[in-house]
Amino acid sequence: MSSADTPKARKEGLNYAPEIKAQAVVESGEFVFASAFLNHGHIFGQTEGLKAAGGILKYVYESDSALLGPFLEKFPEVQVVDSYDQILDDPEVKLVTTAAIPNERCPIGLRTLDAGKDYLTDKAPFTTLEQLATARAKVVETGFKYMVCYSERLLNECTWRAGELIAEGVLGRVLHVTIAGPHRLSKDQRPDWFFRKEQYGGIITDIMSHQFEQFLHFTGESDATINFARIENFANPDKPELEDFGEVSLTGANGASAYCRADWFTPDGLRAWGDGRVFIVGTKGTMELRKYLDVARDGPPDKIFLVDGEAELEIDCAGKVGFPFFGQFILDCLHRTENAMTQEHAFKAAELSLQAQKIAEEASA
Repeated sequence: MSSADTPKARKEGLNYAPEIKAQAVVESGEFVFASAFLNHGHIFGQTEGLKAAGGILKYVYESDSALLGPFLEKFPEVQVVDSYDQILDDPEVKLVTTAAIPNERCPIGLRTLDAGKDYLTDKAPFTTLEQLATARAKVVETGFKYMVCYSERLLNECTWRAGELIAEGVLGRVLHVTIAGPHRLSKDQRPDWFFRKEQYGGIITDIMSHQFEQFLHFTGESDATINFARIENFANPDKPELEDFGEVSLTGANGASAYCRADWFTPDGLRAWGDGRVFIVGTKGTMELRKYLDVARDGPPDKIFLVDGEAELEIDCAGKVGFPFFGQFILDCLHRTENAMTQEHAFKAAELSLQAQKIAEEASA
């Protein structure tokens, strides 16, 4: 069990990353990458995923020693550099992965693409629609990738497997998706930027970018209309810029719809950081995903409950699916393909979250 996948890490969620087994797709030394700006614990899963797929971690950059220390414990082989430019100036480095403060992710990404390297950022990749427009233009200008690690699908085995089963046709046409994204706040452990709206972007911009990405993936929709969006601060008056609850309804261009909810109200009694669930309705079947635990039952997480025209099935995915995104993405970087995730898909999930955030803010003004 990795240091990022322990009962404590799973319960708190701040630095949680699943244990990732090696699934190398390249020879040693064929794909060199660096990690930088370690402000969010998701950097552990991103780095480990790339390493497990055969990537060589050459450098790390982080000016805060309190953030750098745990990363060096996990990845002691990495070379620490004093400036981000040292990474950008090394032609051997093909990709940089980061988990910066959200409103800083786009400027870092633009620098990275200008330096001739692909970029893999933690979600949310932007905090404004203006940032998104700039990144879209930079991708066209440079030809390099501005990819997003939407970890609630890419680093969850049952969610990945659900996408495979849907692509095989087990549900028929997907009509509706309900996605719940509860999180544990752990208020006293969060950095100051977490509570500053300008820096984190709002609960829909941040957390629900995960959910919109899943909606697009499961339904095959390429765009959607926001029907309703709401944000609230129900229980944290001491943090007036925090939004602790958000909900959105949307309808895809081809008719599939979704309801998404995100909140910071995971009870302390839950053994995981959040009881993430997905419910999917198709013309031929239904599916429930229990991502991180099965409440009040022992057993592993990562379960799919599938009902089709013939049977009721409980499918255990933990340790059986792996995390294929990282290997697919490395090959995409090497061959300039888009098999892991298209650039437009990554940007569209962000765009929908930014649009919904704006609608919710206008409704609450």
